[in-house]
Amino acid sequence: MNKTSSILIIEDEIAIRTGLIDVFVYHGFDVEFADDGKIGLDKAVTGKFDMILLDVMLPSMNGYDICQRIREKDKSQPIIMLTAKTADEDVVMGLSLGADDYVAKPFSIAQLVLRVQAVLRRTGKQCQRITKIQLAEERVIDVTNLSIQSGEIKTQFTKREMQVVEYLYQNRDRPVSREELLANVWGYSIELDIETRTVDIHIAKIRRKLEKDAKKPKFLTTVRGAGYRLLCDGV
Repeated sequence: MNKTSSILIIEDEIAIRTGLIDVFVYHGFDVEFADDGKIGLDKAVTGKFDMILLDVMLPSMNGYDICQRIREKDKSQPIIMLTAKTADEDVVMGLSLGADDYVAKPFSIAQLVLRVQAVLRRTGKQCQRITKIQLAEERVIDVTNLSIQSGEIKTQFTKREMQVVEYLYQNRDRPVSREELLANVWGYSIELDIETRTVDIHIAKIRRKLEKDAKKPKFLTTVRGAGYRLLCDGV
């Protein structure tokens, strides 16, 4: 698997921060966050993040000052500023301090992801998506082409099925609950407590494509009381 890009989200509004975390985890990023300016700065200057999403209005230290401090230490760190301030002088201020881009609230999540990816491409730190998943020696998932090759047999996935597989693979070190899949693959709010068999039906369909015996799964297992887990090479 290619290296996963890391992102630091410095945002004090809980709803916005939670939404951003969910979206960027879904898109394959390693995500950390801070809800305070000074704490965010301390994390940002470690140099371990491929991208920093930086709110302007923050407790203890504003985003402009944080951006300036980051730039004093690292001229190349990718930074996108998030703010409700849209006046020209605010945009100019952010960009003059070294931000790579400036996104006004409320913003389109899809557009923000594209802008993050665009900045990463320009800076040579593009988040590389998973293209292949090796389940076993002769069982390989082709994420790009929505298929699995098992020996000479190729089986197709739907786009939604592959999104489930990708998410489970990105979080393969732990079980993933139905609620988490509904929130991060289907986009349902985790607070809604939705009663649906959508996840179970998709898991059953995916198992029939991944497993030799769907009743005795080796790769897509159920962890009782916790959710589902994808195991590679059967371990």
